[in-house]
Amino acid sequence: MSERAADLLKRMRELVESEADTQREQLERQWSEPLTSRVATGRAIEGLRYEGFTDRGGHLIFACQTNDSRFREGDCLFLHRGSSPLLADYEIGTLELDDEHYLEISLQKGNLEHFCDEPTNWIADEGFVDMSGYYLDALTEASSRQVGRNRILPLILGDLVPGVDLSRYERAMEAAKETNLNPRQAEAVAHAYATDLVHLIQGPPGTGKTKVLAHIACLLAEEGERVLVTALTHRAINNALNKIAEVDPDIPSGKIGQPSRADDLAEGVSNDERFDASRFAEMDGGYIIGATPFATQTGRLTQVEFDTVIFDEASQITLPLALMGMLPGRRHIFIGDHKQLPPVVVHQEGRSLSDYSIFDYLAGRGYQTMLNLTYRLNDRLAAWPSRMFYDGELLPAPGVGERRLSLQNVPEQWQDILDPDQPAVFVDLDQRNTTVRSRREAEVITDLICALIECGLSPEQIGVVSPYRAQGREIRNRLRILLSDRQARRAIVVDTVERMQGQERDVILVSLATSSTHFAERLAGFFFQPQRLNVTITRPRTKLIIVGSRQVAGAIPSTPEQCKWVGWFDDLLRSCTRRTVLYKEAF
Repeated sequence: MSERAADLLKRMRELVESEADTQREQLERQWSEPLTSRVATGRAIEGLRYEGFTDRGGHLIFACQTNDSRFREGDCLFLHRGSSPLLADYEIGTLELDDEHYLEISLQKGNLEHFCDEPTNWIADEGFVDMSGYYLDALTEASSRQVGRNRILPLILGDLVPGVDLSRYERAMEAAKETNLNPRQAEAVAHAYATDLVHLIQGPPGTGKTKVLAHIACLLAEEGERVLVTALTHRAINNALNKIAEVDPDIPSGKIGQPSRADDLAEGVSNDERFDASRFAEMDGGYIIGATPFATQTGRLTQVEFDTVIFDEASQITLPLALMGMLPGRRHIFIGDHKQLPPVVVHQEGRSLSDYSIFDYLAGRGYQTMLNLTYRLNDRLAAWPSRMFYDGELLPAPGVGERRLSLQNVPEQWQDILDPDQPAVFVDLDQRNTTVRSRREAEVITDLICALIECGLSPEQIGVVSPYRAQGREIRNRLRILLSDRQARRAIVVDTVERMQGQERDVILVSLATSSTHFAERLAGFFFQPQRLNVTITRPRTKLIIVGSRQVAGAIPSTPEQCKWVGWFDDLLRSCTRRTVLYKEAF
């Protein structure tokens, strides 16, 4: 193994260890705080009462009187009956559903009888499961196995250059003519199909990257290849498998993993907890399996080899996690967009984003295709991200650019904001001192949501994005008061930027929450981060409404790079139609 490869592995080990140590130290400091403090800051819920389990998925059901937590569906929770996880035995679960006073939690580690015997006075604290051992095992495997030493590590370091089989490329282009792929999508499929080593596909918002993934996987499986589709999240894997079943339902496809993570799979897509218990274990010919990279280390997919591994949402996958997923395959396709969210990491001091994202690390080496037609954003919504992030190449697909919001009988109070001819609107409340929560913004946004529904828009077509979970909770609490229909409330997605990547709605409302310039300056690396901004404003199909205060654009962070980001943010606000709403005017 080369000295450069050994150094790369050393740096990845340090990243894995420092990430686990930092997360553990932060949580232990947090757990040392009084319970009342943790509850007040939204980092714990007290007074949970166990009420049984669901028929679907076997999730535990809990009820509570008060829930002001920062928790989001998918978060790891430590459940206990003491003052702190440091001082009591705890069970480990995952939050599957948060409906304010009703929670569903899947039990990952623990004893169900414990809840049956003592159903009351449970406490949920923020927790985490240390996966560093799996990462470190994968790094050791990469250093000892030939595929790691001679193929994967040299590829990551740029010492290997992929080749393209022209006959395979032409074959894929011919196959693409029989589909509804656009020219750039067909090119991406052909390059991925014809490469002997690796290809990157950059998929800006709404450009059909999942559709492209499905066509690649189906082409490969049709000729007898074993294909692994992997990603950071189960949602991305399930979406990909569902699209594959839509493109070609006759190709054997399935998910390897817990049943609780497979309840949204399409009919015909199987699910098994382990590969050796599935129909694929004895299958000759091609098939497609979906699983997280961890499945290759936990026994679910151990010792199973694939011809091709396709990574979805690759811009959010760290180098160590990517290496884990690459070990079972001989060819690798990475689909993502390094102009959108990078991986979420705790310990970033002294490191660049390219140290974390496999897509960002490999981008720009000459084996990359960018999809260029968005089927989501109309012309006005596509213009700003195209100019700022994609060198003007991102364009609306035919028939999409002219698309506009259609409403009936818009109240006079909101006509300027909901005007279909103004797809991007900035509602300036002219606040000056809010930080992670703004009651006024929550009131304006929820009133706009109610107006949209009254004007004929389905709740399923409305989404709200905010940088902070506290503001999301504020908005959801007010929606509970204004909308009595629980199903309608559940249909309206209210979440942070991280949870909205990959999603789209007809109308997206953005709650900035922060108006204090001093607070924004302290959080500039988070609040003004360009990738976050890009994801935030590229979720809507027809209408973007940003609610906040122009005051925040006056922030002057401590670094030139972050000052540049503030300039981009200000440019975005100026590109929108501005509507100033005073408190007495709105209410």
